[in-house]
Amino acid sequence: MQTQSFNIVLPKELVQKIDRQAKKEYRNRSELIREAARVYLQRRMDWDELFAYGRAVGKKMGIASEKDVNRIVSEYRHGKKVHNNKPLLSWIVPISY
Repeated sequence: MQTQSFNIVLPKELVQKIDRQAKKEYRNRSELIREAARVYLQRRMDWDELFAYGRAVGKKMGIASEKDVNRIVSEYRHGKKVHNNKPLLSWIVPISY
């Protein structure tokens, strides 16, 4: 793995928290920050994928706005279990990875 060094400026209190956590985990500061960056980036990618899936399903259902979502949820809660003549749950398809 190639590495690159760079300088960052952090609030003193944050550095102290990082150092305390690194000590608890028997790591150095760089290892802890590397892991924190990896976890953050993976979570962001997971959320981006989830939102893309939601947009695709919404588009397939003809949902164009949050107002449409609220209307469909309200209809479902009040006993109307269909959208565009299809059962609401039939629109949901498994996520493929």
